Amino acid sequence: MEPISIAMIADFFHPDVGGVEGHIYMLSANLIRMGHKVIVITHSRPPDRVGIRWLLPGLKVYYLPFVTIASGATLPNFFTFLPYLRTILIREHVHLIHAHASLSSLGHEGILHSHLMGVRTVFTDHSLFGFEDAASILTNKLLAGTLRNVDAVICVSHTGRENTVLRGELFEQSEDDPPRLVVSSNVYVIPNALVSKRFQPGLLQKSDTITIVVLSRLAYRKGIDLLVATAPRICAAFPNIRFLVGGDGPKLIDLLQMREKYLLQDRIELLGPIKHNDVRSVLIRGSIFMNTSLTESFGIAILEAACAGLYVVSTRVGGVPEILPEDMISFADPNEDDVFRAVSEAISLVSAGKHDPIKAHERVKRFYDWAQVAERTERVYHTVMKSEQRDLWDRITRTMRLGRYAGPIYTIILLVDCLFFLFLEWWMPREDMDFVTHHWNHRRFASATRGL
Repeated sequence: MEPISIAMIADFFHPDVGGVEGHIYMLSANLIRMGHKVIVITHSRPPDRVGIRWLLPGLKVYYLPFVTIASGATLPNFFTFLPYLRTILIREHVHLIHAHASLSSLGHEGILHSHLMGVRTVFTDHSLFGFEDAASILTNKLLAGTLRNVDAVICVSHTGRENTVLRGELFEQSEDDPPRLVVSSNVYVIPNALVSKRFQPGLLQKSDTITIVVLSRLAYRKGIDLLVATAPRICAAFPNIRFLVGGDGPKLIDLLQMREKYLLQDRIELLGPIKHNDVRSVLIRGSIFMNTSLTESFGIAILEAACAGLYVVSTRVGGVPEILPEDMISFADPNEDDVFRAVSEAISLVSAGKHDPIKAHERVKRFYDWAQVAERTERVYHTVMKSEQRDLWDRITRTMRLGRYAGPIYTIILLVDCLFFLFLEWWMPREDMDFVTHHWNHRRFASATRGL
């Protein structure tokens, strides 16, 4: 297969830490090892991370001078990004862009602009969203407009696929008589993965004390209210239980108040923010991993905990039931009583020695591998590159079907975008650009660093 020049686009990337950031980096690194060219386009980070940076193994990152508004995301503006994107895609000879995350403005705008340069588009959705509150309604309509003309959509779980299909209105008319709506054929499911070598189980140590580990952003959607409600009950029912809580967020104050109220300072340890390199060292201090999320598309933290040998207790939400076999995880409904029941079962199981951390690690190691994820993503890329590209009239027609109000608004944005692109073609001609002609030589780098 011919190598593809790929641009990953997202608001979320290194040095920020998170599931989307890790996914983009690991997928890019493995695609580079497979012979493809990959760059990343994201926004700048304070105080001085702006411009071009290089990350191993030869990943080129463009940090553009855009300011974030909330949670690391930039303000949607539709047109400011086009001059930067046009210059980068043309200079780097990019064939395909891969945008990530529903809340990434850069990703949405990259999909809008790329067709002007004949660049193909892929989008990966990493999260679940609702349909009732105002924020979800606006986000879902923006997503539907973006995905109206995207070439392929990847979801990290089957539950995430159902959610994205509904939010993005990814339906087609079947050829049946009478015709019916079916899910678009360009929607794929490719799960997350992890580097199993980084999550080796710790040495087995006999102890009467059982430690429950919680690693999460301390926010409402992560179910921290459930943790606040159940932790005192668990500590009262099991004198040999300790909690180890890592993470930061607006719900930290609730945990501190609960610990103070029930005098559990010696039973519940709050670690604060945890660097990703330190996650394993925290996990191996425990025997049980507890996840109380109210919504979760995949749950990479659950996978990392299971790989480190911990038994998992989790709420049965989103794509969590797809992650692990039933003998490696106990599920609970997202309510206080059922979470207490599931944790009690896990404590009994671990106390009886019925969970083998080494076997759990070996099983997870076989289930999830970034090389397999990269191979499956590569197949999606090649399918997209071989498919017929939509012309402008087809894009306008599809965009007008978004609705009575959204359709005309998005169509106007699409047409203005075309006019702005034509102006840039005149104002900054391609022949005046400095094209990238030399790329990272992986063989020379490997030979130069051998033995270091």
